[in-house]
Amino acid sequence: QVQLVESGGGLVQAGDSLRLSCAASERTLSGYVMDWFRQAPGKERELVAQISSAGINVNYASSVKGRFTISRDNLKNTVYLQMNSLKPEDTAVYYCFLPGRKLWGQGTLVTVSS
Repeated sequence: QVQLVESGGGLVQAGDSLRLSCAASERTLSGYVMDWFRQAPGKERELVAQISSAGINVNYASSVKGRFTISRDNLKNTVYLQMNSLKPEDTAVYYCFLPGRKLWGQGTLVTVSS
């Protein structure tokens, strides 16, 4: 069974950076749009960033635009989310999602202290 595995979360201070990774257990990501979502405590899951299959087109939520960068390495079957200038309101569980197969990762927790 194909799996998406996120990593890179942790506890950081405001203004710090983190890079999240989402790796597929097999050659799955190539040819597919990939998303990063997040869900903060007590809030609905929201789309943070999206990247096209070749990595040419990207879109961001207004709350992270200019601070987060989504990228992918199809040879490594991995999608990344570089998060800079982190804020306490970025605290959430971050999930990668493969919409073409409706496949979610297990999530990785990011906690930003003020």
